[in-house]
Amino acid sequence: MEDQKRLARSQEKVTSTIEQSPYISRDLSWLAFNERVLDQARDPERNLFDRLKFLAITASNLDEFFSIRVGSLYNYLDYKKERVDYSGLREWPFRQTLLSSIQKFHEDRNRIFREDLLPLFASHELRLAEWDDLTEDEKATAIRHFDRTIYPMLTPMVYDQTHTFPSLVPRALTFAVVTKNPMVTKKDQAEKKLSFIQIPQNLPRFFVMDRPDEVVFLPIEEIVRHEVQKLYRNIEILNVSLLRIIRNGDFSVEDIDDVEDDIVDEIRQKVKNRRLGRVVKLAIEANCSEWVVSVLKKKWEIDDLNVFYADRFIDFSAMWQVVRHPEFRDELPKMAAPVPPLGMPRGPIEDIFSVIRERDIFLHHPYNNFESVITMLEQAAEDPNVLSIKLTIYRVAKNSRVTAALLKAAENGKNVAVLFEVKARFDEENNIREAERLQKAGCFVIYGIGRFKTHTKLLLIVRAEGEGVKRYAHLSSGNYNEDTAKLYTDVGLLTANEVYTGDVSEFFNVITGHSLPSSYQNLITAPGDMRNNIIELIHAEAENARAGKPAGICLKVNSLEDREIIDELYQASQAGVPVKLIVRGICCLRPGREGLSENISVRSIVGDLLEHTRLFYFHNNGEPKIYGGSADMMVRSFDKRIESLFLLINPKVQQQAIQILDFNLRDNVNAYTLKEDGTYRKCPRKEDEEPFNIHRRFFEVTEADLPEALLF
Repeated sequence: MEDQKRLARSQEKVTSTIEQSPYISRDLSWLAFNERVLDQARDPERNLFDRLKFLAITASNLDEFFSIRVGSLYNYLDYKKERVDYSGLREWPFRQTLLSSIQKFHEDRNRIFREDLLPLFASHELRLAEWDDLTEDEKATAIRHFDRTIYPMLTPMVYDQTHTFPSLVPRALTFAVVTKNPMVTKKDQAEKKLSFIQIPQNLPRFFVMDRPDEVVFLPIEEIVRHEVQKLYRNIEILNVSLLRIIRNGDFSVEDIDDVEDDIVDEIRQKVKNRRLGRVVKLAIEANCSEWVVSVLKKKWEIDDLNVFYADRFIDFSAMWQVVRHPEFRDELPKMAAPVPPLGMPRGPIEDIFSVIRERDIFLHHPYNNFESVITMLEQAAEDPNVLSIKLTIYRVAKNSRVTAALLKAAENGKNVAVLFEVKARFDEENNIREAERLQKAGCFVIYGIGRFKTHTKLLLIVRAEGEGVKRYAHLSSGNYNEDTAKLYTDVGLLTANEVYTGDVSEFFNVITGHSLPSSYQNLITAPGDMRNNIIELIHAEAENARAGKPAGICLKVNSLEDREIIDELYQASQAGVPVKLIVRGICCLRPGREGLSENISVRSIVGDLLEHTRLFYFHNNGEPKIYGGSADMMVRSFDKRIESLFLLINPKVQQQAIQILDFNLRDNVNAYTLKEDGTYRKCPRKEDEEPFNIHRRFFEVTEADLPEALLF
């Protein structure tokens, strides 16, 4: 009884600390974002396959969160380093709070799948089968598949006095097999042996069989489970438990400035080390062996909070195979066809440079096709008048047309300089491979800038025209990745304006050489002055409000975490500035608190497309200053990354950006509101109110929509 009272008092203290903090925990805020993604899987207005897609997204999201954020937390716990979360909690109480919250999320997701989604399978002519659901012929087919394909790839790995504990691969399905020890001759010897069988990750997650009236998806582990005795001939099997682990994948790259090959080698080594990081999560079947769990907890130095029990399915990211099956892939909602950017002619463009010379082109993806950027690169690669191409790359598609265009440009004798960021998390190996291809083709490749990640998105093309040269630039919030450009919302600017191109040219001189310009005309860059410049812009709005002048701030970002920026927004709110924030994911600012942030509202858009656009609007007494770019309002963006924001100076382009923000504030289908207590609520729609879904409405934008867009 006394222990229960002590536990209750401890929990009350934790709750009180969190509630009193002026900030919301970054990690708890991220978990709330994943709950909003899960909410899409809960939505009965979406069809089954759409809901399964979002279920799979929550799984891959959570895997990365454990690998990086929980992994980072354990870097403090394991090495006894001090850490105070934005919530005000120290390392161990925060660990308890975070993992308990994830346990609840895990239970909710299992329940949604079990009670809401699984019952819909039959009516959609598909079955998630167990072994006993199969006919005799189907069982025979599955066994043949095991014997011919799966069995030769399996390797039992025993753990006992003479065999070390195997290094299990993270995210792979693994069977923990308990067998009766045939060698027991003395009472002090173990009666049980433990071994592991890892299912190769290059095998499809499901063995698929067609029936006249349905498609059967048999989890591959069910085949292995049924046939596992073939790997333990003449040995008694006591228990078979399926598990899956996540290891700490958080690492930082040391500052290396001497030889570029060194940083590539270091990145390669650290990527390999991810497979050996400490275990931070164990997912295991609910009917598993308790003895196995106790052995694993002791071996990996984890406790019950790190153990997640699966009652029906252990890895929901596998639902991608169901969603993408030829029988069902057309069931996902179709996006409308992209429309040309305002000011861009319809149809093929024979000379994109002539179009950009006439006017700045504002791009809003995926509503505007990314093809215009690819076209610019591909035409530059073939154009005999193009002299050089400079580009920053953070992530590229697997079969990248961007890389292909750069290779063609180098082949055609053009000067090609590429800053290829090899520290882009989980894309390191692909980026190194693509960068080496470019280097071998004769491109000048820079493998990142020391300890900074190059996250800015800039392209510069120099073209001989008349008696001189003309420069063309693309500035963007999104990656040069034609695949994700179909799924992520981003903004970009195609321009030949000498102010922009001069800034971009200077910026490339900084990152490819040793130039240090004192200032840019239309760029704000990091590391350096970005945080201070944003603070100055916030200050100006606060001063205007105090002077009785019109004021207002509207920001659209992926994440808001930087404490200095948050404090400045609090002070602006107290000065009377209306602050409208559109933050897709992490938001550590607490809106609507009396005496702190009454004038701040926060909404999050989560729906069919991933909101990746960054726009920064400052009213500036009726002469708005609006920036787009690559940076979020995070410590890492300001201090640990090479970022850029570009000022929008063309009045029409400004109005296009205002319209994007206006539509985001009007959305009543995908929008959630952040409450003062850190929870999110789906924005209600009145009975007589028409749905306003920006992921549909932006495909219909015309010139007539622009004058109507207002923020304040």
